[in-house]
Amino acid sequence: MSRQVSQSPLFERKKHLTKEEFAVLDDEIRRICAAPEIGEAKKGDLAGVSVHKFKVRERLFLVAYEYDEKEVLLLALGAHENFYRDLKRYLA
Repeated sequence: MSRQVSQSPLFERKKHLTKEEFAVLDDEIRRICAAPEIGEAKKGDLAGVSVHKFKVRERLFLVAYEYDEKEVLLLALGAHENFYRDLKRYLA
């Protein structure tokens, strides 16, 4: 079953990514849609949000998302620095 993918305004403001990073991001989003349980379910202020971590070369990226049977909503993309702080502000 294929899930619909949508992006939040915060996710749409992707940082300057290289072609290689975009290609890996696209692959990781496909993995998330196929098996959204791969992300780590967050607790507390971020309950209901999952975060999937992946590397492109040595650079670590985090993708925050929410999902149900029909849709995956991509919330945020970024490096670990200030990622959770910015995500909490966006969701508040």
